Amino acid sequence: MTHTNNFVKSYLETNKDRFKNVSDYIYHHPETRFEEYASSQFLASACEKEGFIVERGVADIDTAFVASYGSGSPVIGFLGEFDALSGLGQVPNKTAYEPWDKNVGHGCGHNLLGTGAFAAACATKNYLEENDLPGTVKFFGCPGEEGGSGKTFMVREGVFEGVDAALTWHPSPANSIMSLSSLANYQVYFKFKGVASHAANSPHLGRSALDAVELMNIGVNYLREHVIPEARMHYAVTNTGGISPNVVQSDAEVLYLIRAPKVNQVDEIFKRVCKIAEGAALMTETELSIQFEKACSNYIPNRSLEKQLYKNLKKAGIEPPSQDEISFAEKLWSSLTDGEKENYLDLMKGFGYSGDGSEFEGKYVSDTISPYLESNEILAGSTDVSDVSWVVPTAQLTASTSALGTPLHTWQMTTQGISSYAHKGMLRAAEAMSLTAVDLLNNQADLDVVQQEFKAFKDKNPYSCPIPNDVKPSILEHK
Repeated sequence: MTHTNNFVKSYLETNKDRFKNVSDYIYHHPETRFEEYASSQFLASACEKEGFIVERGVADIDTAFVASYGSGSPVIGFLGEFDALSGLGQVPNKTAYEPWDKNVGHGCGHNLLGTGAFAAACATKNYLEENDLPGTVKFFGCPGEEGGSGKTFMVREGVFEGVDAALTWHPSPANSIMSLSSLANYQVYFKFKGVASHAANSPHLGRSALDAVELMNIGVNYLREHVIPEARMHYAVTNTGGISPNVVQSDAEVLYLIRAPKVNQVDEIFKRVCKIAEGAALMTETELSIQFEKACSNYIPNRSLEKQLYKNLKKAGIEPPSQDEISFAEKLWSSLTDGEKENYLDLMKGFGYSGDGSEFEGKYVSDTISPYLESNEILAGSTDVSDVSWVVPTAQLTASTSALGTPLHTWQMTTQGISSYAHKGMLRAAEAMSLTAVDLLNNQADLDVVQQEFKAFKDKNPYSCPIPNDVKPSILEHK
């Protein structure tokens, strides 16, 4: 049988330019949630060229797909994302803010994420083929992570049924296992309908929907003192009712994102927010409609699978950064605010980093792998990987693709998205995930331990999808 470590590393090294090209294509075709038509098509076609059988449009989502190779058990899945963010268009490999014509960019590194998971699936598929082994490799093309919870919709529709273990990763400034849980969330529109009128001549005849939005937001801001401290409530006024101050605004809406450690806590806060919205409608004599957009659960780490992934992340190792990469990172570090620099360790700890930062003294990139820690902390963010983790044993890693301190969802993250350093991190992640998948395919005992831990959790914690059955995925409303 082919030696696993050498085969996977050699395969990725031989094909690295091809995977870089995939990453670059997705980077240069940034698309927001559920509109990733070019990226999805390109990645699905790349799977077919590699010998996978591709099912497109799964879960009634145009840009979701599943690529499969092999037959029988075990079934190992890789989760890939490829959506971008509005407002983060940025010319790549620049050390200053330089937006491009597209007002969309990969400010969370999903061009790397999707390609790294694809590369891992390809390496694993070729290992199975080389050794004529039983088992199935599945690459899940997962759209709409940013504000869309695409995987949660896919879970609801049973797309992950029959998968024995799932692996994924995320770009960041760190190299570690993502061992933290995450915040569950609901995303909901509150829309108010009033009566237009002349704001000077007949204001008494108007009923302001914008007043209702403002009163609702004030009420929610008072609510903040009376919810659990881990909760987060964010909002964006997505429709102010127009640009004419002399017209009483008859339509206005606000989009809320409510987060807490568990779905039932989110639901409790959501119901209180609804009461505040109802009160605002009563005060302004406007009509309220509530449009549930999406939700996701909290992430459930599988410690047994994490330990195997950590072992293989160490095997993959870290290629030293070049002097050019260090110089580029230093300039990016200089572009950060003092607060961002002071927060750089907290950012990394959110990705599972467990050190004190002493190894980074005088450095601008991470060139070490953080020790694995079974953390009970909660990431102050959300991911739709969470819902997969409720139905399939799941583990995540992060690989350093950006300078220390680089916050996600910034131009600095976007500009580094196709750098040589980012591609090194992408292939490091791919190697660790593929090695873990091959271990599970070769060693039933390793998979049994993972499955036993998962079953023990599931027996006590049945899953309920947080998105109601009548809610469908929605594209980003560009206004």
